[in-house]
Amino acid sequence: MIRSLLLTAAAALAAFASSALAQAPQRIALTMDDGPHLSATPRLSPQARNEAILAALRKHRVQAALFVTCGNGADRPEGLALVQAWSQAGQLLGNHTMTHLDLNSPQVSLEQYQDEIQRCQQILTGQAGLQRWFRFTFLREGKPEAKRDGMRAWLKAQGFRNAYVSLDTSDWRLNEFLETRLKADPQADVSDIRQAYLDHLWQRAQAYQALSRRLQGRDIAQVLLTHHNLLNALFLDDVVAMFKARGWQFISPAEAFEDPVYQLQPLSNVAGQSLLLSMARSLGLGRFEGWERLVDDGDYEIERLGKPDATAR
Repeated sequence: MIRSLLLTAAAALAAFASSALAQAPQRIALTMDDGPHLSATPRLSPQARNEAILAALRKHRVQAALFVTCGNGADRPEGLALVQAWSQAGQLLGNHTMTHLDLNSPQVSLEQYQDEIQRCQQILTGQAGLQRWFRFTFLREGKPEAKRDGMRAWLKAQGFRNAYVSLDTSDWRLNEFLETRLKADPQADVSDIRQAYLDHLWQRAQAYQALSRRLQGRDIAQVLLTHHNLLNALFLDDVVAMFKARGWQFISPAEAFEDPVYQLQPLSNVAGQSLLLSMARSLGLGRFEGWERLVDDGDYEIERLGKPDATAR
């Protein structure tokens, strides 16, 4: 009798948890890496790209975080002005090194990498919205483990948060495809690239939501990785609108990082990928079903775009 009651209670609890997951909106925070670029692109100037991104954030009342690679432009007056526009708009800022070195490279020392962080922080100091947040370049925390552990200890001593990503995307790859097409023909139709980008984001979002439930038994606050590029200057409005239309709720990155999952430090990193994939590897999950679509750098979407009938839907 007691065993039957326990089983009934467990079933009821599981049903309640499932119902709660279904009813509560999935929370998501938007972050952008590598900006602001001063390099030229088709259609939009650096200033126009920056303003288009900020306009989409204003329209949807979204507070995002820009992880600044200072050598891309913030170390010059015209680039620093773009960073200041983020501060003046009430957006958040984080550190993404000076020149985007790869800490996994044997040629990059801890001291060199740490110097890059400090130099960028000096440039950003004084900007409203600046957080003590650091995001690893290429999402690679360093090899061998001694280098990784040395960086983790240094960040803690310096008061930096490791600004993990849970919802990794390959928007940079689609941006390359977009720029290539527009350089060949500035007036080219790019509606198929827009749709491929939205499909890519939604596929990744669903997969990482499912993985968070598998690993944590709940929906974590997802931290979305995108980049400060032409693709998002053109389509960020559509991106935010899509997630909202599908019931996802945008929150500030500061709120997302309060989720306890971002305090974890995986023992086995999947270099260049989501915190959730590193957690899965650390727990021995291995190459689970659907793993390939999370590490393919957008190959699926690029292949479809390369076909003559890619726009047929």
